[in-house]
Amino acid sequence: MEMQNQVMGYDRTATMFSPDGHLLQVEYAEKTVRLGSASIGLICSDGVIIVADKRIKDILVTQDSASRIFEIDSHIIATAAGIASDSRILIERAQLLAQQHRVTYDSDIEVESIVKEIANLKQAFSQYGGARPFGVSIMVAGINKEKAKLCVTDISGNYISYKAAAIGENDEKIKEELRKQYDEKISVEEGIKLALKIFKEILGKNFSAERFDAAYITFKEPKLKRISGEGLKKYIK
Repeated sequence: MEMQNQVMGYDRTATMFSPDGHLLQVEYAEKTVRLGSASIGLICSDGVIIVADKRIKDILVTQDSASRIFEIDSHIIATAAGIASDSRILIERAQLLAQQHRVTYDSDIEVESIVKEIANLKQAFSQYGGARPFGVSIMVAGINKEKAKLCVTDISGNYISYKAAAIGENDEKIKEELRKQYDEKISVEEGIKLALKIFKEILGKNFSAERFDAAYITFKEPKLKRISGEGLKKYIK
C-alpha cells in the first residue's frame, strides 16, 4: 500500500493525505528519528535524569561539541533523536521561551509549557505547504515545585508524559527493558546505573562509557549537573 501511495504521489508534500488517511512525509520523518542517537529519560524518587548516546567515535572530535543533552533552563534539560540541525532550532526556541518567561514573571517556566511550544511548532510544519516536518523527536525532563516531569514530542506534534522513556535507535527494545527493570523508587544514581546497564545490554561489544552523556536535576538542588566519559565508569557494573 505504501509503495502504491508513493507511485500516486501522495508523499510529495507534507500536507497531502493518502487515501488511507496517512501523511506520508510525517511517517518518513518518524523513520528518520529511529535512525538517530538513542536516549533514556527517567523520573526518579529524588529527581530526573537523561542518559544519551553521543554515538561519536572519531577521536578528532572534541567531546563537548558532541553533547546530546541541552540545558533549556537551570531546571529543565532536553535531548533529541533525528536530524541534529532540526533539533537545534527547536531547542533554541525552547531556551528563548524559558528566558522570556523568567524576565517577564521572575519565575521558572513549567516543563509542560516548553513541551507544548515545541509540539505546536512541529504540528505547524506538518500542516503548511512549502515546508517539511521536523525530522526529530525531543525528550524534555525537568522539575517544577517538587514535581518531576518527563515528556516526549513526536513528529506529528503530539506529546506524552512518561515515568521512563526512550527515543532514537532501538527505542522499542529499550522501552521493553524499562518495563521490566524500572522502579519509581529508584534514586538518580540508581537510574544512571539502570540506563547504562540497558545500553550495555543493547549495544553489546560496541558499548563504552566514553560514548555517553548523562545529566540530572534533583529536588534537593534543582540545577543541572552533567556526567560524561570517565565520570560514568563508576556507574557501570
